[in-house]
Amino acid sequence: MNRNRLLTAALLSVAAIAAHADDMDLSGQFAASTAAAPVTRAQVQSQYQAYRQTGVNPWSTSYNPLASFQSQKTREQVRNEFLANRNAVNALTAEDSGSAYLAAHKPAAATSALGE
Repeated sequence: MNRNRLLTAALLSVAAIAAHADDMDLSGQFAASTAAAPVTRAQVQSQYQAYRQTGVNPWSTSYNPLASFQSQKTREQVRNEFLANRNAVNALTAEDSGSAYLAAHKPAAATSALGE
């Protein structure tokens, strides 16, 4: 009895291993996404030099992407835009995810796309 159970377990495990076996497919689904165009050594070195000249290391723990940020709008312009759009934002983030607001108001992009 034990021998039959042991033999059955062995056969099932071999069948399970065989079911997971697969041939390597170099032109499979991941081939296009992982294979990059060949880059010469000179191109890599020039990219590295350009990176070093910027003096910014985005992998650093002290990296601050906003250190050299310059706004195109004044504080008052941003405040006025926020106040003008506050009701629409509240409606779109409401419990119904803005369904009632969108049903009552046609977005400007939709009306211009329809040619109305």
